[in-house]
Formats: sequence, structure tokens, C-alpha cells
Amino acid sequence: MLTNDQLAQWDRDNFMHPSTHLGQFARGEAAQRIVTGGEGCHITDRDGNRLLDAFAGLYCVNAGYGRTEISEAIAKQAHELAYYHAYAGHGSEASITLAKMVMDRAPDHMARVYFGLGGSDANETNIKLVWYYNNILGRPQKKKIISRWRGYHGSGLMTGSLTGLELFHKKFDLPLSQVVHTDAPYYFRRPRADMSEADFTTHLVGELEALIAREGADTIAAFIGEPVLGTGGIVPPPAGYWEAVQKVLERHDILFIADEVVTGFGRLGSMFGSHHYALKPDLITIAKGLTSAYAPLSGSIVSQRMWDVLARGTDENGVLGHGWTYSAHPIGAAAGIANLELIDKLDLIGNAGRTGAYLNTAMAAAVGNHRNVGEVRGEGMLCAVELVEDREKRAFFDPAKGIGARVVGAMLKRGVIARAMPQGDILGFAPPFCLTEAEADTIVEVTAESLREVLG
Repeated sequence: MLTNDQLAQWDRDNFMHPSTHLGQFARGEAAQRIVTGGEGCHITDRDGNRLLDAFAGLYCVNAGYGRTEISEAIAKQAHELAYYHAYAGHGSEASITLAKMVMDRAPDHMARVYFGLGGSDANETNIKLVWYYNNILGRPQKKKIISRWRGYHGSGLMTGSLTGLELFHKKFDLPLSQVVHTDAPYYFRRPRADMSEADFTTHLVGELEALIAREGADTIAAFIGEPVLGTGGIVPPPAGYWEAVQKVLERHDILFIADEVVTGFGRLGSMFGSHHYALKPDLITIAKGLTSAYAPLSGSIVSQRMWDVLARGTDENGVLGHGWTYSAHPIGAAAGIANLELIDKLDLIGNAGRTGAYLNTAMAAAVGNHRNVGEVRGEGMLCAVELVEDREKRAFFDPAKGIGARVVGAMLKRGVIARAMPQGDILGFAPPFCLTEAEADTIVEVTAESLREVLG
């Protein structure tokens, strides 16, 4: 116990945690958990608590915890070749093999994959490639990026700007001027209650067209969006949305970046969200599900039409001046290979679709009629419960009450980890793909009990 107490103090005195209230944590006023192990859908902490992780870390431990196949592949790679760079045509067996596996799974019109470390750096890469592409084509003015309010695309300078959540802008001097935002495809928060999904899609497309007209299509390089909004509330798109948006982008010669950090490699019950919604992006962002977070790795998948211009650019200008020291890191690549093999072997994507549908149906049945539940929504192994003060009026709680966080806290006491999503009282669920129906039942039962505790 002495060691644990010392470790806890070291944590508060030395470790600057991401997305944390720094002052409260340092003073010992905020919660602290030191995680020591995990198996399947559960983690354990140093105090012996066993918790059902209904958010798979940060939507990322898709294969589940304790997969020895992945950890052994990492160890084997570390013994054989822990590191070599990927610059100037260098590769490793692991990085080359994983690139082939990714491209075998990607939509047919994609051509190459560039590997980074995390979703943020992958989207930074995407924006640089978009700008390079337009410079090669002699369109130096075509540089603005359209993102969406409530979208999440990273925490860097450019990627934090793409992100459409106040938390990631406040006091950081973001967003940068090259980024403009349009409305989120968030049907529950539509401007008028009498709007059908088709009406709302028409409204969203009209807003997008108006934005393009104001800014000038000749200044806009790309549009970025998640197939399903993730951190902004776990929101599937309204009917017809992606088909209509892609037509607008094609008409105005605007590139399309599909941010599949959350949806890539199976979370929707399909290999990619691009397959799920018939998307034809120019770039696809991948990260979390690529290795199930067993090692850091991300990627930017480039379409054939972009690849042809990028290759021409190096013929005209020499080496492409972009790279990270750890691009295509062999250990991350080894983890990716083992992860994708395991996902195929165990039909985890199939289970994500089946058990995810069961979770969403059971959740709607259990809490959908609660007077403070505005909506239960989801797709694949994603589920959200949005809480409201008044169902009929779609009136939201005062954020100062912290209702969503209180419900998540009540769930934690009962051994289930959910996520209080930002900018609203939204309970988020994104379990590992190995979730069983019995575990889904536990998540639903604990959600219902916790709602009763906090809201009656």
C-alpha cells in the first residue's frame, strides 16, 4: 500500500494529464485511477476494482483487452527490429505487410497509405497533402477547409481548428483562419421540431451551399467529416445526408476527407464507414481501430486521383518534404497486422454489428421512455443516450448541473465505464467488439439504475 500511495502522489506531482482539470487534479480534488490490467471488455485498477469498459478506452480497444496474439507480435518485432525509419524508401516487413492489408480492406478507388502515430497527426498530414495537391495543380488560393460544428478531428493547431467543439478552442486562439465550419448533421438538435430527416438534410445542404457561396468555391480545398459524429455526441447522419453532401463537393471540385479514426476497421459493423454509407473520399483518416490501441499508429489513405498529382509533384519538385520520425514504426505495424488478423479470425466486425444492434435496441427499450431521455441513438457498436430537462420541448439541462457526468459517476460506482460527452448531457457507449449480449445487458441495466438514482 505504501508503494501505491507513493505512486499516487508521484502521479499528482509529476504527470500532466490530457483533457484533465489540472488544478483540481494536482490538489487531489479530482478523481484518480491507476489501471493495472485488462481482459476482454473489462479493466482492473491497482485497488482491485474490475470495471466493464463500455467505451473501449477512447473508442479504440476494439479487439478487447488482454489479446496475447497482439502483445506477442509486438514483443517479437521489438526483439527483431525495434525501430528503423521509413524515409527515402526504407521499410520493414511489418510496415510493408500492414500497408498491403490496409489497402486490401480500403475502398477500391484508394491507392496508398501513409502511416503516422495518432489521429491528430494523420489529419495534419491530410491537410498538408490537400494544400500540396492544389499547389501542384496551380490553384494556390484553394486552401480553406470546411469542417462541421461538433466534429472532432484532433487537438493540434490545424486539427484542433477542424474540431468543432468549444472545449478544444477556448483560450487556444483557435480555430485558425483557414478553417470554416458548417452545421452538424444532428437531427435531434434540428432547428424546428416539425422537420423530417429529409427536410433537415435539405436544410444542411442549403447551409453548406450558402457557406461555399460566401467563401467562394475557388478558395475551398476540402471538406472533412466523420461518417458518424463521434465525440460531438455519437450522432448517425440523417437520411440522404452523405449522398447529398458528396454531390455538392463534386460540383464545386472540393476534396472530401473521411475521418474514420473511430469508424474505421469495424465499429459500424462494416470495415469502413465509407463502405457503410457509400462514401467516395479522397482521403481517409485511420488510427484507433488499426491496432486496437495496443501500439500507437495512424494512417492517411490516399485516393488514386490524389496520388497521381502527388507523384507528379515530386517529379516536378523533388522529394515530398513531409514525414515523422516514427512514421510506419515497426512495432506499431506489427500490432496492426496481429490486430487485423485477429479481427478477421474471430469475426469481431460481425459481432460489432450484431451485438451493437442488440445493445441499441435493449437500451432504447429500457430507458427510451424515461421522462428525461430525449433520444437513444446509435449505429453498429456505438450508442448514445441524450438527456433533457423536458422531452416535449427538447429543453436541455443547465450545463452547470453536470447531469451527464453525474449519471456516468453513478454508473462507475456500479462497475461500468461510460463517457459523458462534451457540450450536452450525453451518455456515450463504444464497447470493444468482443462484447457479449450478457455484457450489453449489464450496461443497459446499470444505465437504467443510474438514471433512476440521479433523475428519479
